[in-house]
Amino acid sequence: MNILIEVYIIILGLLLGSFFNVCIFRIPRGESIAFPPSHCTSCNNKIKGYDLIPVISYILLKGKCRYCGEKISLRYPAVEIVTAVLFYLVYLNYGLTFFTIKFIVLVSLLMVIGMIDFDTTDVYFSTTITGIVCGIGFIIAGYFMNLGVIEFILGGVAAGGFIAVIILITRGMGWGDAEICFMCGLFLGLKLSIVMLFLSFIIGGIIGIALIALKIKNRKDYIPFGPFIAISSLLTLFFGQHIVNYYISMF
Repeated sequence: MNILIEVYIIILGLLLGSFFNVCIFRIPRGESIAFPPSHCTSCNNKIKGYDLIPVISYILLKGKCRYCGEKISLRYPAVEIVTAVLFYLVYLNYGLTFFTIKFIVLVSLLMVIGMIDFDTTDVYFSTTITGIVCGIGFIIAGYFMNLGVIEFILGGVAAGGFIAVIILITRGMGWGDAEICFMCGLFLGLKLSIVMLFLSFIIGGIIGIALIALKIKNRKDYIPFGPFIAISSLLTLFFGQHIVNYYISMF
């Protein structure tokens, strides 16, 4: 039974990863994520269902469009595989519980928001408001399951508010970053949100310094912070409680 659930989780991740590719490509262009059906962006031919099987179709097509031979980015199967792996890790960590459903939704949102910000340096309100609504929905559901409410409301307010203060003082970040942190805080709760913020600045600082040192970016270039928030939130899902417990044990 457990094996069947694991297989289902992986397949779900692959399928949704394929859908996330559509979202990542279309949302910044202001296009519908539902219509028109999937098509080659080079020759506009409609992609048949048998060419939309996650990962497998990419391999069978040797990474090229069936009709025009245009190369298909390796990132498409990569997003599908990463999504499936993350879904599976969530299941391994939280089992068949309310939290698995909740965090699979969070992973889904972070994949789309993080990748779009990486590509465009923009955070789209249509994506963050979806996450905020979902986060509030899970808080309400958790209330009826006696899982607490205040912890998660404070998580959203604290995480989003902290970034908002930085924006007002330094102008060094965008309001989209505050929206992402507010959304993540609603899912993670106060304690884990603090871990997420800490990791975000550590990872962002390390990567930023590396990019400047390698002359890929200079000091005046804008580096999107959303991907660092996404990575840190994912790390917090899997290691956040261990970090909190270790910190508490020190005192």
